[in-house]
Amino acid sequence: MAQYSTDDKHQYKYFKKNYMSVNFKPLADRVLIESAPAEQKTASGIIIPDTAKEKPLKGTVVAAGPGKIDEPMTVKKGDMVLFGQYSGTEINVEGKTYLVMRESDIYGIF
Repeated sequence: MAQYSTDDKHQYKYFKKNYMSVNFKPLADRVLIESAPAEQKTASGIIIPDTAKEKPLKGTVVAAGPGKIDEPMTVKKGDMVLFGQYSGTEINVEGKTYLVMRESDIYGIF
Protein backbone atom coordinates (compact mmCIF):
# COMPACT_ATOMS: atom_id res chain seq x y z
CA MET A 1 0.00 0.00 0.00
CA ALA A 2 1.44 3.36 -1.03
CA GLN A 3 2.13 6.04 1.53
CA TYR A 4 1.66 9.66 0.53
CA SER A 5 3.81 12.42 1.92
CA THR A 6 2.51 15.86 2.80
CA ASP A 7 4.26 17.17 -0.33
CA ASP A 8 2.19 14.77 -2.52
CA LYS A 9 -1.02 15.98 -0.88
CA HIS A 10 0.01 19.59 -1.47
CA GLN A 11 0.70 18.87 -5.15
CA TYR A 12 -2.72 17.19 -5.53
CA LYS A 13 -4.49 20.19 -3.98
CA TYR A 14 -2.55 22.50 -6.33
CA PHE A 15 -3.48 20.33 -9.34
CA LYS A 16 -7.14 20.14 -8.33
CA LYS A 17 -7.37 23.87 -7.69
CA ASN A 18 -5.66 24.98 -10.90
CA TYR A 19 -6.51 22.33 -13.48
CA MET A 20 -9.97 20.96 -12.60
CA SER A 21 -11.73 24.05 -13.94
CA VAL A 22 -12.63 24.91 -17.53
CA ASN A 23 -10.53 27.39 -19.51
CA PHE A 24 -13.57 29.15 -20.95
CA LYS A 25 -15.13 32.40 -19.78
CA PRO A 26 -18.57 33.22 -21.25
CA LEU A 27 -19.23 36.84 -22.16
CA ALA A 28 -22.18 39.06 -21.20
CA ASP A 29 -25.24 36.98 -20.22
CA ARG A 30 -23.98 33.65 -21.60
CA VAL A 31 -23.68 30.52 -19.46
CA LEU A 32 -21.57 27.36 -19.95
CA ILE A 33 -23.54 24.25 -18.91
CA GLU A 34 -22.53 20.61 -18.55
CA SER A 35 -25.59 18.51 -19.41
CA ALA A 36 -26.73 15.79 -17.04
CA PRO A 37 -26.31 12.27 -18.42
CA ALA A 38 -29.26 10.85 -20.38
CA GLU A 39 -31.52 8.31 -18.69
CA GLN A 40 -30.43 4.68 -19.21
CA LYS A 41 -33.66 3.02 -17.95
CA THR A 42 -37.30 3.93 -17.60
CA ALA A 43 -39.03 3.96 -14.21
CA SER A 44 -40.33 0.44 -14.89
CA GLY A 45 -36.81 -0.87 -15.66
CA ILE A 46 -36.86 -0.99 -19.47
CA ILE A 47 -33.44 -0.18 -20.96
CA ILE A 48 -33.55 2.72 -23.44
CA PRO A 49 -31.46 2.21 -26.63
CA ASP A 50 -29.09 4.99 -27.73
CA THR A 51 -31.25 5.87 -30.73
CA ALA A 52 -34.32 6.55 -28.55
CA LYS A 53 -32.67 8.62 -25.82
CA GLU A 54 -33.86 12.20 -25.46
CA LYS A 55 -31.55 15.15 -25.00
CA PRO A 56 -31.27 15.98 -21.26
CA LEU A 57 -33.13 19.10 -20.12
CA LYS A 58 -31.06 19.82 -17.02
CA GLY A 59 -27.44 20.44 -16.26
CA THR A 60 -24.89 22.13 -14.03
CA VAL A 61 -23.54 25.63 -14.60
CA VAL A 62 -19.78 25.36 -15.12
CA ALA A 63 -19.10 29.05 -15.84
CA ALA A 64 -21.19 32.20 -16.15
CA GLY A 65 -20.50 35.57 -17.70
CA PRO A 66 -20.71 38.85 -15.76
CA GLY A 67 -24.17 39.71 -17.09
CA LYS A 68 -25.40 42.81 -18.89
CA ILE A 69 -24.85 46.31 -17.54
CA ASP A 70 -28.50 46.79 -16.58
CA GLU A 71 -29.19 43.12 -15.74
CA PRO A 72 -26.88 41.14 -13.37
CA MET A 73 -26.63 37.35 -13.59
CA THR A 74 -28.93 35.30 -11.35
CA VAL A 75 -27.22 31.93 -11.96
CA LYS A 76 -23.77 31.12 -10.66
CA LYS A 77 -21.21 28.34 -10.98
CA GLY A 78 -22.48 25.07 -9.50
CA ASP A 79 -26.23 25.77 -9.92
CA MET A 80 -28.38 22.92 -11.29
CA VAL A 81 -30.64 24.42 -13.98
CA LEU A 82 -33.53 23.43 -16.25
CA PHE A 83 -33.44 24.58 -19.89
CA GLY A 84 -35.29 24.03 -23.17
CA GLN A 85 -34.68 20.99 -25.36
CA TYR A 86 -33.32 22.99 -28.29
CA SER A 87 -31.60 25.72 -26.26
CA GLY A 88 -27.95 26.60 -26.62
CA THR A 89 -25.07 25.60 -28.84
CA GLU A 90 -22.93 22.52 -28.25
CA ILE A 91 -19.18 23.13 -28.03
CA ASN A 92 -16.17 20.97 -27.13
CA VAL A 93 -13.80 22.38 -24.52
CA GLU A 94 -10.82 20.31 -23.40
CA GLY A 95 -12.39 17.11 -24.77
CA LYS A 96 -15.79 17.49 -23.06
CA THR A 97 -19.09 18.60 -24.59
CA TYR A 98 -20.82 21.62 -23.07
CA LEU A 99 -23.76 23.86 -23.95
CA VAL A 100 -23.43 27.65 -24.26
CA MET A 101 -26.69 29.55 -23.93
CA ARG A 102 -28.11 32.87 -22.81
CA GLU A 103 -29.38 33.16 -19.28
CA SER A 104 -32.85 33.90 -20.68
CA ASP A 105 -32.92 30.34 -22.16
CA ILE A 106 -32.79 28.89 -18.63
CA TYR A 107 -36.23 28.16 -17.17
CA GLY A 108 -35.27 27.75 -13.53
CA ILE A 109 -32.79 26.69 -10.85
CA PHE A 110 -33.17 23.50 -8.79
